[in-house]
Amino acid sequence: MLICDTGPLYAILDRRDPDHGRCLEALTGAVDRLLVPIPVVTEVCQLAESRQISRAVPPFLRGLAGGELQTISPAPEDWRRVAELCERYDDLPLGMVDACVVALAERLGATAVATLDLRHFSIVRPRHVERLTILPEP
Repeated sequence: MLICDTGPLYAILDRRDPDHGRCLEALTGAVDRLLVPIPVVTEVCQLAESRQISRAVPPFLRGLAGGELQTISPAPEDWRRVAELCERYDDLPLGMVDACVVALAERLGATAVATLDLRHFSIVRPRHVERLTILPEP
């Protein structure tokens, strides 16, 4: 399974994004199941709307409805872990969405995340592995 952060999903929606091609290739070529935390869905839509590509939101949502991407909701214990991660890495600062990606990876045993956020994901240390594998490769 591959847990998706906001960056690659947004890059796929915005053809002008400099990471569009490599994110599209990485995610469409992934053999793993693509899991999208619910907070990531919200952040992708807000980012698209703020950058005035709101026309890309309906196809993204249809992809969620069609099962191309599988959404996952944080469980109560995930929210506790999200809070712990935000506190531990408050000097970054680590935001709620990134902490949610890490917490879900821990609970599900996922070892890879799709992200463009090298700053946060190269520093944060999950409980279950030394570090998460980042796709697309930097």
